[in-house]
Amino acid sequence: MRSITDIWNAIKNVFLDFQWTFAVEAVFFFLIMYFVLKTLAENNAKKLIPVYLLLILCVGVLTLFSAHFDVTSFYVFFLLVSLFFLLLFSMEIKRSIWKTHKNSASAEVNKQTSKANNTVRAVRAEENITAIVKAVQSLSKANIGALIVLSNGNLPREIVESGVTLNSSISNQLIEGIFIPKAPLHDGAMIINGDKIQAAGCFLPLTQKEFPKDYGTRHRAGIGVTEVADVSTIIVSEETGIVSVVKRGDITRYVDSENLKRFLREYYWKDFNGEVRAK
Repeated sequence: MRSITDIWNAIKNVFLDFQWTFAVEAVFFFLIMYFVLKTLAENNAKKLIPVYLLLILCVGVLTLFSAHFDVTSFYVFFLLVSLFFLLLFSMEIKRSIWKTHKNSASAEVNKQTSKANNTVRAVRAEENITAIVKAVQSLSKANIGALIVLSNGNLPREIVESGVTLNSSISNQLIEGIFIPKAPLHDGAMIINGDKIQAAGCFLPLTQKEFPKDYGTRHRAGIGVTEVADVSTIIVSEETGIVSVVKRGDITRYVDSENLKRFLREYYWKDFNGEVRAK
């Protein structure tokens, strides 16, 4: 049986003769203890936690006061007890490791899938932008009037239902064909929602603001719809072929192809598939 003085001197010597190996042993000791406690807690075995800690405490006290036990004996006992408790839940530990690996693999697959989907959306959006710009340029050169609404799904239902539902893929040929003079739907507005031509021949509310006399019904409708809904519009003047764009009631005239592309990109990257950004 060791005396209190011997125990106190032994503790002092640990700090006086401190070596880096002591720190490694302490970290290793607490890591194993943490893992065992975590395993018990996660597997509804919290009642075993006091048993585990009590066994370690008892042997630790015995090591301090008994001359027959040393630090090596304590470490051996600690490792054996820890291993015993871990073996009780060996299947659960394997399942946890497998789940972590599976989740990691699944996250990587989802990341690659998301990246691929973003690439597909980017390509599709650029194809839509090219088709719309090409159609608007052709209509402008031929002085054919057109009104295109870039919707994001929040147009009032009565506006969408006032025309003919199409839900067609976007193409410059279809856009030009709809606005050809004397075509059945040429007088109304075309609604583009994402990558679809949702409807055509739709009637829009007219703005009540004062504008110059050369702003006809088409321009007043293109401005008016942006005042009642969060949409943008593209207008081609039938008299002059001038291309205008409208956003939140503000109209910008004499829009060239490059500015129109930027306008469309802002719509597609923000409203259609906002997780992708234009380069």
